[in-house]
Amino acid sequence: MSLYKHIRKIWERPKKNLKDIWSQRLIEWRKEPVTLRIERPTRIDRARSLGYRAKQGYIVVRQRVLRGGRQRPDIKGGRRPKHNTQRKVLHKNYQQIAEEKANRKFKNCEVLNSYFVAKDGRFYWYEVILVDKEHPSIKADKRISWINDKQHARRAFRGLTSSARKARGLRNKGKGAEKARPSRRSNLRKI
Repeated sequence: MSLYKHIRKIWERPKKNLKDIWSQRLIEWRKEPVTLRIERPTRIDRARSLGYRAKQGYIVVRQRVLRGGRQRPDIKGGRRPKHNTQRKVLHKNYQQIAEEKANRKFKNCEVLNSYFVAKDGRFYWYEVILVDKEHPSIKADKRISWINDKQHARRAFRGLTSSARKARGLRNKGKGAEKARPSRRSNLRKI
């Protein structure tokens, strides 16, 4: 069994002493800024499986997202019908929102992927892998140079990352997924 498989196994079934370490970690993470660039990934096995490499041009950011049904602020003025609800229904998952927030902080980078790290009663933490498009080592690497192409610009905001494609229902193909492509909205307009 390889090293990364062992790490993945430990992550899936944490032992008692690891739970104490995690509770300490979360106490520290709550005090940190919402978006924090970190030196190395917390889950190296997951990061590498999603395309991370320990070389220049790759950036890992720990992003904190507030849990609990994203709400609009309480609207004071007017009594129009659209003011009657505070609930804001977003067809995005928390991971997608974390990617967008990280990308807004690091504007010269492109989101490659992200993965779940931790959660408590109030927050989710995701680690977002960003790639500096203009870095010479990225341009020279054939495995990742595709991210410089025009069609991959602003991936996080256009719903092209893995978590966004999941939210859009694009993980399935063929039977049962007829109404998901090219998008749910454009499929409705065909009628």
